[in-house]
Amino acid sequence: MSDKNIRTLFGLKYNPFLPNLPTEALWVPPEAETFAHRVQSMISQGGFAMITGDPGQGKSKTLQWIAQRLSKMPDITVGVMERPQSKLADFYRELGELFGVGLTPANRYGSFKALRTKWLAHCQSSLVRPVLLIDEAQEVSSVCLTELRLLQSACFDSESLLSTILCGDGRLPNMFRSPELLPLGSRIRVRLHLAPLTPEQLQDYLNFALEQAGHSQLMTPELIRTLAAHSLNNLRVLNHTAADLLNAAAERNLPRLDESLYFDLFAQASSKPRRTKTS
Repeated sequence: MSDKNIRTLFGLKYNPFLPNLPTEALWVPPEAETFAHRVQSMISQGGFAMITGDPGQGKSKTLQWIAQRLSKMPDITVGVMERPQSKLADFYRELGELFGVGLTPANRYGSFKALRTKWLAHCQSSLVRPVLLIDEAQEVSSVCLTELRLLQSACFDSESLLSTILCGDGRLPNMFRSPELLPLGSRIRVRLHLAPLTPEQLQDYLNFALEQAGHSQLMTPELIRTLAAHSLNNLRVLNHTAADLLNAAAERNLPRLDESLYFDLFAQASSKPRRTKTS
């Protein structure tokens, strides 16, 4: 069944279990609020911040929420890098596009100087640093990360011309233990590690998501507890399971999602006989 039909059937403003949520409907863990406040303080001086966590713990959504929050501040320029795996020439091209600087990557010194001039002018006119957000930052090469560190450093490293938030999985902090990236790792001023969520936190998430979507009674309390207890402490697993349940309930024309649907759907999946190899 199409997502539009599901939303119409259950009276939802949007499907709360799909990735394309409106920013104002994003749930963020309590520790992200403290991180956001520290980032907002950091952007007057510039520097590096980092979000890490296992896959499916909500890193990208937290970064999206922070981007929306920063965009409401006056005089802030926020650039979001879309291709972190680029080699150095394309890395420069994307930086130029994000901050409105025409670059010729073949002339690396000219590009280096043009970006720094742009950032310095912004700092002097607004007293805040431009912001660069890099999701999946574990894919950025050591060469590009080193270039970024040098790009935003000024006055014998006493000033920073840019505020950069790096977001990635467990490989990212490990990268900063390598000799070539130790200098950058030592400059990360604000850190947020998203740990696996407790069942109670997952219940809070589900209640929040359903209320924001416009149907707080869509799931029974028993189902919410069951989902929270069987989602491996992972938001992505929880959302995938809940989306399957919502789709199954729509196909069966059920008015509400409950535990019986959960056990019926997933007991059937687990009871399917496994194919055995034949010689």
